[in-house]
Amino acid sequence: MTDISSQDPGPRVQPEPKSKSANPERKALWMRLLYMVLIAILIGLAQTVLHVMTLVQFIVMLTGKGRPNEQIANFGKSLGAWQAKAAEFQTASSEDKPWPWLPLN
Repeated sequence: MTDISSQDPGPRVQPEPKSKSANPERKALWMRLLYMVLIAILIGLAQTVLHVMTLVQFIVMLTGKGRPNEQIANFGKSLGAWQAKAAEFQTASSEDKPWPWLPLN
């Protein structure tokens, strides 16, 4: 009968050292997650602002013979453009973060 504890386990395999380049990539992914969470909060806020501005514009049109307020309409255009840029960043379609990291167009 052989004693299992006295058997030679053979050569030990050392785990490969982690690549130094993987660490910055992982850190960049965690930073992206942080930006994604912040942008998700801003998207929620933008949706609330959109709902309020929609109601205000409707009231303006109701009381102003059907004519929309030009400033509210332009704001809506800018808000829509921002939401599109935010969606592109959130889905990794673009690496460009929306306002406030880049100027609002």
